[in-house]
Amino acid sequence: MKSSFTRRRFLRDTGTAALGTAVFGGFHIEAAPSFDLVVKGGAILDGAGGPVWSGDLGILGDTIAAIGKISAEQGRRVLDASGLHVSPGFIDMHSHSDRSIVRYPQAESRIRQGVTTEVTGNCGSSAAPRVPGRGRRDSEASWTDVSSYFSVLEKTGISVNHALLLGQGTIRLNAIGMVDRPLTQDERKGVLRAVEEGMDAGAIGLSTGLEYTPGRYTPTEEVVAMARIVARRGGLYASHIRNEEARLLEAVNEAIEIGRQTGARVEVSHLKAAGQPNWHKQEAAIHLIESARRAGVDVLADAYPYAAYSTGVSIFLEPWAREGGGKAIAERLRDPALRARIRQEVIPRVKSDPGDYDLIVIARVPSEKNRWTVGKNFVEVAEEWKLEPIDALLRMMEEEDGSVSFVGHGMSPENVNRVLSHPLVMIGSDGSAMAPVGRAAQSRPHPRSYGTYPRVLETYVRKQKVLDLPTAIKKMTSMVADHAGLRDRGLIARGKKADLVVFNPETVRDHSTFRDPHKYPSGILHVVVNGTVVVEGEKHTRARPGRILRHG
Repeated sequence: MKSSFTRRRFLRDTGTAALGTAVFGGFHIEAAPSFDLVVKGGAILDGAGGPVWSGDLGILGDTIAAIGKISAEQGRRVLDASGLHVSPGFIDMHSHSDRSIVRYPQAESRIRQGVTTEVTGNCGSSAAPRVPGRGRRDSEASWTDVSSYFSVLEKTGISVNHALLLGQGTIRLNAIGMVDRPLTQDERKGVLRAVEEGMDAGAIGLSTGLEYTPGRYTPTEEVVAMARIVARRGGLYASHIRNEEARLLEAVNEAIEIGRQTGARVEVSHLKAAGQPNWHKQEAAIHLIESARRAGVDVLADAYPYAAYSTGVSIFLEPWAREGGGKAIAERLRDPALRARIRQEVIPRVKSDPGDYDLIVIARVPSEKNRWTVGKNFVEVAEEWKLEPIDALLRMMEEEDGSVSFVGHGMSPENVNRVLSHPLVMIGSDGSAMAPVGRAAQSRPHPRSYGTYPRVLETYVRKQKVLDLPTAIKKMTSMVADHAGLRDRGLIARGKKADLVVFNPETVRDHSTFRDPHKYPSGILHVVVNGTVVVEGEKHTRARPGRILRHG
């Protein structure tokens, strides 16, 4: 006898798959496996902040099809989650993997810490759209617009899902280069057209890096015009604000005002008060966001669980000294008069944030001759070169055409706790896809690329109890999905995509450190992306089931 019930119809009609056999007319019929994958015996965290409860998950294709009591026989494949917790896959609200994912498509540093989706193109810089000869690392790029960029990723195959923000700085750079002036009327039309085209191609919103160039050269009204287009399409506006130090409050207000004028959802990126003289401003910055929410502005923030940031050394220069980009910076430093002016301007900037030269640790340099400086601070470099630390910094910028990355230890641990625990703050790494091989292995990056999510679970949940576990998971999953507009992810619920993390909350641990960042975490046993197991037993399966998550 052959049953007329297909497994999909059986699930639809019964709402469960707990039965291993079916009974029709007195005949016992062995049912075919109902699911492609069963996650069995775990303690489930739904992603909404609710309490932990025990249950099994049945997955059909890329979708969670059933939740409840499911027998192992109902699955073509079974993941044993006994004694472990199961949560939605972590969604990284603030990632810079849009270029590095091309070199590291298996995204080892991301997937091994439970990240199944990345929102990339942050801080005003995105891999697409690009104009050949204008953007960064052009030799690696085989795309031009957003559509062709997505096509490259889909052809390559990636292990995590990928959503893209359009970089305002990238679009402005494409239009007029690294110059400090407002756009003309025709230039502005071209920039707005680029936003429309990028959103139509599937970008989920716009980001700014207003502390960087050319974002620094952009008047607020230009950003407002771009954000209006994003708002009309239901997209997100994410901002690395114009100042995170002495003028932090003014910069947060600018981001809020852009949301107020346009109606766009707003994301204040990596919320912090950098530099000890500014630490007292952190509470006031949070209050600004709270007040804006009460007034109807849809604004949230993201943060990472570290008291150090990472950026480029050129951040210490005034806007005039950065105009034209890295080679122009180097040329100015070769002019004695301009070098003296730059020197006088950098000294107070370093004193304000991070506070001194021993807090500026070199993470990456392009040249081989200065590779020895990676991992050293500028006091140590200055001793080797027999210079004052300020002069060592200027020499390094001159020799490396302004392209020197560093880790700045300029934040208060108490403020990090305050920000991470706030209900309007999500988790975002500010990291990128990499592995301890190739180009990445030659650098000493911020450990956030490998360790953000296990560090939250280990340090801020288990040890310090700054967050309870359901709340921490919500900040990594549904809260992010809602704000980014990723409607089919972020929750464990029937019909949601099967992005899952299976971990041990008692043993999860971050092994990545500032001295030795290229270390994977432990305690994150299995990771599933779109129903496919990508990490099993803490090992990458080499599967690449990630998808481009297009707007709309």
